[in-house]
Amino acid sequence: MSYQALYRVWRPQAFIDVVGQEHVTKTLQNALVQQKISHAYLFSGPRGTGKTSAAKILAKAVNCEKAPVSEPCNQCPACLGITDGSIPDVIEIDAASNNGVEEIRDIRDKVKYAPNVVKYKVYIVDEVHMLSIGAFNALLKTLEEPPKHVIFILATTEPHKIPLTIISRCQRFDFKRITPQDIVRRMDLILEETKVQCDEKALNIIARAAEGGMRDALSLLDQAISFSEDSVTVEDALTVTGSVSQNLLNRLATAILQKDVGSALETVGELLSHGKDPVRFIEDFILYYRDMLLYKAAPNLEETFERVMLDNEFQTLADQVASTQIYQLIDILNKTQQEMRWTNHPRIFLEVAIVKLTQTEAKEAGGHTSDEVGQLIAKVNQLEKELKFLKENGSVMQQESAQPTQPKAPQRAGRKGFQAPVGRINEILKYATKQDLQQIKGQWGQLIAKLIQNQMRSQAALLNDAEPVAASGDSVIIKFKYEIHCQMAMENSRFIEAISHTIHELTNKMVSIVGVPEDQWVSIRESYIQDQQNDPDHQTNEQQEEEPFIAEAKKLFGSELVEIKD
Repeated sequence: MSYQALYRVWRPQAFIDVVGQEHVTKTLQNALVQQKISHAYLFSGPRGTGKTSAAKILAKAVNCEKAPVSEPCNQCPACLGITDGSIPDVIEIDAASNNGVEEIRDIRDKVKYAPNVVKYKVYIVDEVHMLSIGAFNALLKTLEEPPKHVIFILATTEPHKIPLTIISRCQRFDFKRITPQDIVRRMDLILEETKVQCDEKALNIIARAAEGGMRDALSLLDQAISFSEDSVTVEDALTVTGSVSQNLLNRLATAILQKDVGSALETVGELLSHGKDPVRFIEDFILYYRDMLLYKAAPNLEETFERVMLDNEFQTLADQVASTQIYQLIDILNKTQQEMRWTNHPRIFLEVAIVKLTQTEAKEAGGHTSDEVGQLIAKVNQLEKELKFLKENGSVMQQESAQPTQPKAPQRAGRKGFQAPVGRINEILKYATKQDLQQIKGQWGQLIAKLIQNQMRSQAALLNDAEPVAASGDSVIIKFKYEIHCQMAMENSRFIEAISHTIHELTNKMVSIVGVPEDQWVSIRESYIQDQQNDPDHQTNEQQEEEPFIAEAKKLFGSELVEIKD
């Protein structure tokens, strides 16, 4: 007889041989003994976890001549015939290649006929999610009310692709990934029966590379046996699986901890020269640090480790690396893994990542590096200065609002709406200069652009019909064309803060913002000029009265000077 792969020779023939799925096998065995067999089952789960094998075992158990039994006897003609595929009443269908409506209609037409040899006609539909929508619809009625002699067993790796109307008509069993420990125990049994020598660590490497699938594990073991000479060694298992030895990972992690760039790159070069895939290596290294983090958090959960095996070197290294640094390393490796998917030169990204890893700084108790702490302190100091400035200006404005002032600009009686702070504006005008105003005006367009750039479009929109009309060393008066816009702006603390902060960035000056509607600004300005003209300090004699006043007014308002009539 020709050679058969291990996973075919050692396919489970009884429920007890199905590894890692006790929650499924126990339920099915109880149903068999109690003769509570459903007309339709749905087996879902990852590849290589025993779905099709369990389906065939169930088909043998319901048709066994010794039924009702919890396990098929595998001795009667019915069990033997189902095992070798000679009984036509157990039909296996590959839905990936028979996914059309016609194939399902053919099944629907044949289910009404009684079985020829055994008691039940069993349809095992593998990869059922590959059926078309029309095929699912054709199966609905038959699946809901099949003849008493028919059992449907559907198997799939992607249950989310199956219509809910199909799922609701079946008993669903979810197969889970098989743990590495269960896979190793099964491989030990097979190796003992086949008289093959194998290193225990090699079995662990194969079990973890299988990612929870027994079929994958047995295929890798079969390949490792063929590759080895006398016995399967760790190196044989690493070569077959494409994994990286833990010794090399330990050496690389030590070089990163010691910030030895040369040794780290030399280790990576050695790995790549042995034909290791850079993408697979990044994945192994992420799992290595993941296991290190889990070991530091819960040393007793060794069964949850994906990549490492606990040895003295790994434990010593784990004690030296801080958890906060492991977070950084995993983050860098994860970003590199994503970038490597879209490049034709993964080695370059791998080497750049290794250099980054060696340059990471261990974070302090607070979770920040020394540079980050310095930047945070500088930021706090800057915020304290700004807060002090805002408090001082806020107290001035509160004092002015508390003092009853006579409005110097004419106002309409009973007016409702925004009223500009006349006293505050006059105070600013006393110290306003044309130089300060020109500095603000020169940066006005840049200020609006910066607000838009910083996702502050609503603040920038309020400035479309506004402009600065006067400025001193610590204050700016902004004239708004419409009173409603001025009111919205001055009542919006976020707006005032954004404008002040942006002006500070552009001019390096902290200023307070005062808004005034255009119609009120005209009257306030005229009143201010009138007061300055009547001030005795500005009138020394008849000959020197006009020229200094006009000069001062022009200094404040430029070409906007309004002629004041006597």
